[in-house]
Amino acid sequence: MTELNPTIPYPARWQALAVLLMGAFLSPLDFFIVNVALPAMQLDLQANSAELQFIVTGYGAAYAVFVVTGGRLGDIYGRKRIFMTGMSLFTLTSVACAMAANAEVLIAARILQGLAAAMLAPQVLSSIRVIFPAIEQPKAMGLFGATFGLAAIAGQLCGGMLLEWQPFGLSWETVFLINVPIGLIAIVLAFLVIPENRPEKRPKLDIPGVVLISITLFLFIYPLIKGREAGWPLWVFICMAMSLPFALWFIRIEQRITARGGDPLIYLKLFEDKKFVIGLAVIFLFNNTASFFMIYPVYLQSGFHWTVLSAGLAVLPYAAGFFIGPMLSAVLAKKYKDHVLIIGLSLLSIGFILSAGVLWYHPLPGEFLYGALLCAGIGHGIVMPVVVRLVLADTPLATAGLAAGIVSTAIQLGSALGAAVIGTLFFSILPLVGGYTNAFIIALLVLGSLELAALYYGLKLKRSLKTNKTSKKT
Repeated sequence: MTELNPTIPYPARWQALAVLLMGAFLSPLDFFIVNVALPAMQLDLQANSAELQFIVTGYGAAYAVFVVTGGRLGDIYGRKRIFMTGMSLFTLTSVACAMAANAEVLIAARILQGLAAAMLAPQVLSSIRVIFPAIEQPKAMGLFGATFGLAAIAGQLCGGMLLEWQPFGLSWETVFLINVPIGLIAIVLAFLVIPENRPEKRPKLDIPGVVLISITLFLFIYPLIKGREAGWPLWVFICMAMSLPFALWFIRIEQRITARGGDPLIYLKLFEDKKFVIGLAVIFLFNNTASFFMIYPVYLQSGFHWTVLSAGLAVLPYAAGFFIGPMLSAVLAKKYKDHVLIIGLSLLSIGFILSAGVLWYHPLPGEFLYGALLCAGIGHGIVMPVVVRLVLADTPLATAGLAAGIVSTAIQLGSALGAAVIGTLFFSILPLVGGYTNAFIIALLVLGSLELAALYYGLKLKRSLKTNKTSKKT
């Protein structure tokens, strides 16, 4: 097994990154491609609307609830080992999804697939943090961010094309089977080129912490995901309120474990770092952009009766910017350094607000809207790798997996809250504002405002970085 020498850069680190990014590609790919295939699943499996929602939310909730634990498992048992385990499980559960004979089996397989993704994803970020020297991390993180843009493009295009072509007489099954060759290749290459990296002193797994944080996140995230679709019944708010006492219980347990010199699931001292906390706020607000991918296709398909494939193609300007932006971020970082985050958040905010303005004057999708969405997408692509790198930069190597899990949780919380709040707003105001275009304009303005809030915290993060550098010099 290839071991990492902490005193010298790993020679095959770029080859290792290529394999890690294969893992980073699969999780967002499933987010985009499965949504495209839902109508075909409904027809073939005779699934009702509630079951269709569970096919999507089961995966997302399982991933969000267990991703912190997945990151910690990498710290304990080795990030290469957990990456390969997660990839193996993801590949197997993808086959199980494709073979599902009914909606209930598919939902169960999707939950297991989400658990596999929760093991897999944090190892990518933590391994980049560990195997790359600081000078190369902007480029490595830029490629990581571009992978998400590529997944967005591939999910929309491949999903539409696979469902249209139906290779081997298969329909929705193909959106899961496409994961299998990627997964098998990644497992073999991971064994060959990814170095094993874990702390010299192996911490113990904090079982009470795992149970309590899983309950806390489930009580908050699942109602948040399900609430809009269920019409915000009383149980949703009761569950979310119940997450608070469990969170406080979790914190008390972690404090006790730390006080007696044990190994807590989460080192609460991480949250004493002002830069880390502000960076999480930026990540949380920034990832409200996930709501765009939910309401934009609805706006096109329900408002203008576009086909699934046509609506998917209309997302490409944003997705293309999402792909281009991370490549630009590494170049911009050399010249503008800490200003890159502000540039990206500014482009993102301007892009959404400009899109709303374009539709206000010309309420039909066209080249001006696509140009504004390209601007937003480039901003999105610039922000993602920069903010993740800045948040993880000074975290101890021994807790790199844990920090990556916390970052992934912030991403999921922001995505879930954005989808819940902006999705609810969009559907609630439809009958009040005279149609889909006006509702979409208002949703874009709210989304742009949230990104302006992210810009505010981005400026605070920039000042925090400047203060840290000054204190280190003195």
